[in-house]
Amino acid sequence: MPKASEIKKHAAIEYNGRVMIVRDIERSVPQGRAGGSLYRMRMYDVVNGGKVDETFKADEMLNFADLNRRPAVFSYVDGEEYVFMDEEDYTPYNLNKESIAEQLLFIDENTKGLLVVVVEGSPVSIDLPSSVELVIEDTSPSIKGASASARTKPATMTTGLIIQVPEHISAGDKVKINTSEQKFMGRAE
Repeated sequence: MPKASEIKKHAAIEYNGRVMIVRDIERSVPQGRAGGSLYRMRMYDVVNGGKVDETFKADEMLNFADLNRRPAVFSYVDGEEYVFMDEEDYTPYNLNKESIAEQLLFIDENTKGLLVVVVEGSPVSIDLPSSVELVIEDTSPSIKGASASARTKPATMTTGLIIQVPEHISAGDKVKINTSEQKFMGRAE
């Protein structure tokens, strides 16, 4: 059992009988108190997506949840369900569109490095890789002579994601995107 101070982002813990994924952690050291740090954690329920903000003392004991992350690829859409195929044993994982709406903006048929989060045999969410490569569907025309570090413009990816890209990038270009910050990282190879 880890202490609250040992929990990292994206860890799965059991809290109030539910499995929660820790998305954000803020550490604070209150002045004038005898004692240690406080850890404010923003957690999301893996089953229903509900958000919980909770503060723990540094030495408070927490339980890791029993979950697996399975490597998978996007396979197809079946109505409101998105089907992902396990890369090792070819098990299909069906996930409701609403439960993974944010992640879908980064996923197309070529996305590599996806992990399906499985709790007690049921798929509950998708973990994205740190970066993905997507094709720009629409952006204003590129400006000749614009430098890579100059101003930016909005660009819409084929998945619907909108990010800021340098002016020299044009529609049809394949770009690398940081999934946690939703930022342009460069042209893809």
